[in-house]
Order: sequence, then structure tokens, then C-alpha cells
Amino acid sequence: MSKVAIVYWSGTGNTEAMANAVLNGAQAAGAEAKLFTSDSFSEAMVDEVDAIAFGCPSMGAEQLEEDEFEPMFEKCAPKLSGKHIALFGSYGWGDGEWMRNWKEQCVELGAVLTAEPVICNEAPDDEATAACEALGKSLAESTDQ
Repeated sequence: MSKVAIVYWSGTGNTEAMANAVLNGAQAAGAEAKLFTSDSFSEAMVDEVDAIAFGCPSMGAEQLEEDEFEPMFEKCAPKLSGKHIALFGSYGWGDGEWMRNWKEQCVELGAVLTAEPVICNEAPDDEATAACEALGKSLAESTDQ
């Protein structure tokens, strides 16, 4: 059974709803999965799990949340080479540039993205919720091989 962490920051609840769907998908695939807010996850915890889903909405000029999420992610970044990860988040404006940049950063770090990132505009609808569940499932299954 794989151990999966779903680590997120949410200001309005949209990314939290996505995180819960990722959790449901990972658990349905048989993973031991847990939710963590970005302020409760540390770089030391990266080594304790097989895979991590990171979720953060687009903030400001299409960037990660700067006060809690980004500092936590930057501390984890050196440990992500070879780690199975997935990315998700919501946005209210723009075109998803923050996610494209974030995905590129993760690839450059050597992380193994198990699925294409999931983004949604505002609150996740049924399609976005299903995509988040599939993301969680792919993350759980990626470490069972």
C-alpha cells in the first residue's frame, strides 16, 4: 500500500475541495492517503511518503501563494527528484500560466509527474472533481509498480 500526502493551501475553499477529491481518488485506489495544509507539512515529511499531490491556487500575477505555500514548497523542492508527484489548483483569472510554470519547475527538479496537472476556474464542477479523483488514483497507482 502506497503512502500519499495531499498538501494544499486554500483561501476560498476551492482548492480544499479539489484536495478532498484527490484524497478520495487515492484512497479508492488503495493508498494510505492523508491531507495536510501547507503549514503542517515539512521537507522532512517528503521522505515519509511514496507520493505527494501539491495543490495551490493561482495568486496575484499567476503565482503560488507566497506566505505559506511557496516557502514550504521551496523547502521540499530539493527532495523531489525522483519523487512521484501531482499538481492541482484553482484560479479566478488568467489562463493557467502559474500551473504551466509550476509544472516546468517540477520537471526541472526531476520530479515524476504521474498525470497532467488539474486546474479549474473557481469552484470545482463535476468534471474537475472527477479529474481530481483520477489524479489521486494515478498518484496512488504510480507507486504500486
